[in-house]
Amino acid sequence: MTDLLVSDFDYHLPQELIAQEPLAERGASRMLVMDSATGAVSDDRFSNLSARLRPGDLLVLNDSRVIPARLFARRTIRRNREKHTGRIEVMLIESAEKNRWHTLVRPGRKVATGERLIFPGATGETVLEAEVVERGAFGERVLEFAPVDDFLGVVERIGHVPLPPYIHREDAAGDRERYQTVFANERGSVAAPTAGSHFTPQMLETLAAQGVEIAHITLHVGLGTFAPLRVERVADVRLHAEHYTVSTRAADQLNRAMHEGRRIVAVGTTVVRTLEAAALRAKGAELKPHSDQTDIFISPGFQFRVTKALLTNFHLPQSSLLMLVSAFAGREQVLAAYRHAIREKYRFYSYGDCMFIA
Repeated sequence: MTDLLVSDFDYHLPQELIAQEPLAERGASRMLVMDSATGAVSDDRFSNLSARLRPGDLLVLNDSRVIPARLFARRTIRRNREKHTGRIEVMLIESAEKNRWHTLVRPGRKVATGERLIFPGATGETVLEAEVVERGAFGERVLEFAPVDDFLGVVERIGHVPLPPYIHREDAAGDRERYQTVFANERGSVAAPTAGSHFTPQMLETLAAQGVEIAHITLHVGLGTFAPLRVERVADVRLHAEHYTVSTRAADQLNRAMHEGRRIVAVGTTVVRTLEAAALRAKGAELKPHSDQTDIFISPGFQFRVTKALLTNFHLPQSSLLMLVSAFAGREQVLAAYRHAIREKYRFYSYGDCMFIA
């Protein structure tokens, strides 16, 4: 598999199939069901997920909470005694040490190291200030923010929901609730783990009542998940690291399920990456509770150690997430399933429909 090209994971998607809004009812999405052994597909509804799961299955959810990471700042620089100002978009990506954040800024070419950025509140008053301390490629910057009480609380007040660029509208009030799972808890993601967004409290209660065990892990979705791949060969793909946590309870649940031979069902590619990174870290031993970073890249040829079934949304062409799903179920079979979904006019991407692969 080392000779695969990123372009081998391409497909054509009509623009009208990219969901621009969530459905009126959470949980009303369609669900394409795929047999990973044969590639056979069938059409279903997410509301019938309980019929696809078995008593004893361990359903693993990512409880990371999306922060409104899209901020707007003003530049405050002086050149030749003239003051230059302008609005800059700043996307928080990942927290670093000492009030520093990895960010993406736009337009990036204008923002130099040493510049100070001012972030206004609703009435124009300055609520955050930051200095650009490092400059990277493709608009990446490290900002050091002046200390404030409850930084994330301020971000919650002034930030915008970081909708993906393929959603061609500004965020609305309703996105604060819908671009979030009902079980979101730990603040830190800058993109939603969208496979979990189909679940309602009622669905989770139904699954628990039929004997499906539910575990929570945390992976904060950052640049590693949605950055475009800028290489030609799959073997050359490198992802940014993302923070994850496997709690004591989750480790116990996972170890018991594996010991008893029960099926572990990952809800979303972020859960797969966390489970498989934790298993690699354990080197064949039982999983231990821990927090760490992972830049794991899963592509065809990868040996899955934990994940036995997968619920996932549809992913962008030539993306690391499509490669992960292809590693789980076979590239040709997955691309054939995508062609079926396109013919049947499934809704794609973050606010779209889902696939269940077992």
